Amino acid sequence: MRTVPDAIRQKLPHLPDTPGVYLWKAADGTVLYVGKAKRLRQRVRSYVTGDPAETSKTRVLMDHAADLATIVVSSEEHALILEHNLIKEHHPRFNVMLRDDKTYPYVKVTVHEPYPRVLVTRRVLDDGARYYGPFTDVGAMRRALNVVKRVFTVRSCRWNMPAEMPERACLDFHIRRCKGPCIGAQSLADYRAMIDEVVAFLDGKPDEVMRRVRLRMEDASTYLDFERAAELRDALRHLERYEEPAIIVDVGGHDRDVLGFARDGDDACVTLLKVRRGKLLARDQRFLEQAEGESDAAVLGAYLAGSYRTTSERPAEVLLPFAPEDFDVLEPALHPTRVLLPQRGLKRELLDLAEKNARHLLEEFKLAEDETEERAGDPVYELGRALGLAKIPRALVCFDNSTAQGKDNVGSIVWFENGRPRRSEYRTMRVKAVDETHGPDDFASMREVVGRYFRRRLDEAKPLPDLVVIDGGKGQLSAAYEALAALALDALPLVSLAKREEEVFVFGRVEPLRLSRRSPALRLLQQARDEAHRTAVGYNRKRRTIRTITSALLEIPGVGPAKRRELLRAFGSVDGVRAATVEQIASLKGFSAKSAAALREALAASAPDRPTDEPVVPVPAQDTASPDTRLLQAEERDTP
Repeated sequence: MRTVPDAIRQKLPHLPDTPGVYLWKAADGTVLYVGKAKRLRQRVRSYVTGDPAETSKTRVLMDHAADLATIVVSSEEHALILEHNLIKEHHPRFNVMLRDDKTYPYVKVTVHEPYPRVLVTRRVLDDGARYYGPFTDVGAMRRALNVVKRVFTVRSCRWNMPAEMPERACLDFHIRRCKGPCIGAQSLADYRAMIDEVVAFLDGKPDEVMRRVRLRMEDASTYLDFERAAELRDALRHLERYEEPAIIVDVGGHDRDVLGFARDGDDACVTLLKVRRGKLLARDQRFLEQAEGESDAAVLGAYLAGSYRTTSERPAEVLLPFAPEDFDVLEPALHPTRVLLPQRGLKRELLDLAEKNARHLLEEFKLAEDETEERAGDPVYELGRALGLAKIPRALVCFDNSTAQGKDNVGSIVWFENGRPRRSEYRTMRVKAVDETHGPDDFASMREVVGRYFRRRLDEAKPLPDLVVIDGGKGQLSAAYEALAALALDALPLVSLAKREEEVFVFGRVEPLRLSRRSPALRLLQQARDEAHRTAVGYNRKRRTIRTITSALLEIPGVGPAKRRELLRAFGSVDGVRAATVEQIASLKGFSAKSAAALREALAASAPDRPTDEPVVPVPAQDTASPDTRLLQAEERDTP
């Protein structure tokens, strides 16, 4: 149990066992965190006990908390609403916040007034008016208002009609932007009918408004009121031009909202696709911040309880990608909107579209904030969601080992950035882990490769990956975890991919994760695994070739690495050294005539039998492009 201030300790025994809201406060009275609870006593005490599984965010919160306040309510639903209102009032440091919550404008229709007006506001009040928004795309809001002003003659004056009526009409009446209800030129019934069309238009039903306008245009033409018919014709053209770019795709069905979710560490984005009468009409988005340590379900729940719940134009149903936190409390709070979690079919396809939009917007936000240099592909997000990662694995590193009959034991490390190989970060190394009885030990090799690689990354202060992938099963996974734990890096997400069944083992989970064979996440893991395997096998083959072609020189006494390099640099290969004369060898650095003659005799004794009539052609001293030379140089540059 952690040490708590006296102000908090004195309140703990008297906490009610009822639904309510609790507020953690700093010493100066600032609200640090607002939370809801089904049972206040149990929830608040869980903070004080210091659960080992709690997040770092909670630990920092409790280090700053100096006081506690609680508010008792009658139900969980009331607690949910009160929590949201308190968060908007206090803006606590540790709560998930809607980014720039007060900067988004709304379109307000004052339907509670006898002669309603259409306004732009940034405050939503419980005054009986209809609010549309928030508009995160201000350009879309201005286009909608422009259509309203051109098509509908809504008054722009501030008179409190009919209590206040001006003596004469304003300029809007004379330029035909208003029909003059203030001077009795337009009846109240006619004005209210026009407002009903404005509301229908803002509700996402422009086709219904166009139908009405077209009927009135035909009636005006029938009665030979051609001036009025021309006005209605122009209004109809404005409506058609507005609708064309707004409709993205015809998706069928009825009115519904589709929510997409994307998450990357402390940042999250929720997109809202508005489907009205089977047509996808608009997209809205909200960014959320301070989500560190919170689950995806908690972040989505914060959006639903806050911004979405207070939206006045919710349709009959809303589609969610997954169940939010406190789903049983949120569902009645969103009534009469039905909450659906589709898994297949057209509705699932709509969710996938919404999630792609969320990923796209979050990537734009990351690029604008200079938090990344390159956009991550969809498979990266899919992999993060499949593995349950809070931060998407923009950078992943994959390990593999290779050996040939117990010799040339090597390891390889490949680095993927935003779903693509980054070959400048590839590494290979010789492995020394050998079991005295059975030869190379695959588990010990993996432990050595992972440990050496990350130790060097730490020493050189290089960035660490977001995900570590191991080629192998549970044994290799455990060995890699031991190496990470020894370096205090056990918090890094760690998985392994087994070749036989393509099972994904996540460290800490008992059962393997089976991804669909068509899953982009699985294909990304397979690509990284295959690339690591290719690199390991290639380096193993290179090591084996080096050992084979230089064995003749290695067996000669007095010829060490420096002399061996000099010989291969000058003559290109072992056969070239055999063909060289004593004088050519003696001219090299480190050799004398005596040592050159001894080398020639030793090589002649180890030379394979040749036909007596086969000529021996010396290799020119300037030939330095031999693969023997390149392989030997690679041996000396063994990394890391």
